[in-house]
Amino acid sequence: MRSLLAALALLALAGACRAADTWALERWTPPFDYRGTPSEIAYQPLEKARKRWRICASYPHLKDSYWLSVNYGMVRHARKLGIALEIVEAGGYPNLDKQKAQIAGCAKSADALIVGAVSYDGLTPLLVTLSKRMPVIAAVNDIDSAGVVAKSGVSWISMGEAIGHYFAALHPKGSAKVRVAWFPGPKGAGWVGFVEEGFQRGIAGSSAEIVSVKWGDTGFEDQLLLLEDLLEQHPDVDYIIGSAVTADAAVSLLRAKNLTGRIGVLADYFTHGTYRAIKRGKVIAAPTDLPVVQGELAIDQAVRALEGTLAVSHAGPAIRIIDGNNINATDINDSLAPASFKPTFKVE
Repeated sequence: MRSLLAALALLALAGACRAADTWALERWTPPFDYRGTPSEIAYQPLEKARKRWRICASYPHLKDSYWLSVNYGMVRHARKLGIALEIVEAGGYPNLDKQKAQIAGCAKSADALIVGAVSYDGLTPLLVTLSKRMPVIAAVNDIDSAGVVAKSGVSWISMGEAIGHYFAALHPKGSAKVRVAWFPGPKGAGWVGFVEEGFQRGIAGSSAEIVSVKWGDTGFEDQLLLLEDLLEQHPDVDYIIGSAVTADAAVSLLRAKNLTGRIGVLADYFTHGTYRAIKRGKVIAAPTDLPVVQGELAIDQAVRALEGTLAVSHAGPAIRIIDGNNINATDINDSLAPASFKPTFKVE
C-alpha cells in the first residue's frame, strides 16, 4: 500500500508542466477518443497570432475556481497572442438552452468558438451548424465530436480512476469495510459519466461499500443540500468522495456538525478550495488536470485552426494526484489561477 501511495505522490513531483517554450502534454491517438492511447509530447505554443482574431468561449459556469482557472489560462494566452476574446457562462449544468442562446449570440461576431459544454450531445446540432463557418474547439468537458476540429482536455475516466485507485491504496480489498458516499456530479454533463466509470473501475480494488450516490449540479448550495440529506440518511458514513465543490461543502458542513476528522473527504478534481483543505488536512487528496494549461491550449488550438497550422487536434496535461505528502513540493501555477485574478469576460 505504501509503495502505491508513494508512486501516486511522485506523479505530482515529476517535473513542471511547462518548460520555457514548451508544454508537456499527452496527445490522444486516435483523436477525440479517450479510450485510445495517450503519448507524451512537447508542445510548442504560438508566440503571436497572425492577426487579431476574435474568439468566443462558452463555459458551463464560473461558480467554482476550477473554471476560474480555465478562464485565467485562456485570458493569459489570448493577451500573449494579441487576439480578442469574449466569454459567456451558462450559470450551471441544467442550463442547456441558455448556453445555446449565449453561443448563438457570441458566435455572430467571432472567428472561432471554444466550448466547455453543459451536455455531451445537447449542443451538437448547433455546433455542427456553426462549424460550417468557423472552427469549433471543445475545452475540458468532452462532447460529441461532430463539428469539432480540436479538443483540449484530459480523460475524465482517468480522473475518476486516479482518485479511485488512491482510495483503494488506503483501503485495499480484503481490509475492513468502509462506508462511502459518492457524489458524481450532474447527470448528463459531458464529464460526469466518464468520471463515474473511472471511479467505479478504480474503487473496485478497495474495501468500499457505496452506501449512497448523490447526483447534482456543482454549485456549493446544491452540494450542501445533498450532503445534509446524506448525513440524515447515513450518519455512520466513513468517507465522502465527489467533486471539488462537494469537498468544499463537506469541509464546511463537517466542521459545523463537529464531524471533522471522523469522516474522510476526497475530491475528484483540484481547485483553490481543495488546495487549502489538503494543506490543512481537511481533504485527503485530489487529482489535478492542470485547468490553466487546458485553457491556454484551447486558445492555441483555436488560433492554429484559423491559421491552418493545427497539427495536434486532441491533447491535454497528464493527471497528477495531490495529497498532504506532496502538496508543499508541488508547483500549482498550472493548476490554479492567482488569488488576485477575477472572472474576466473580455480581452480587447
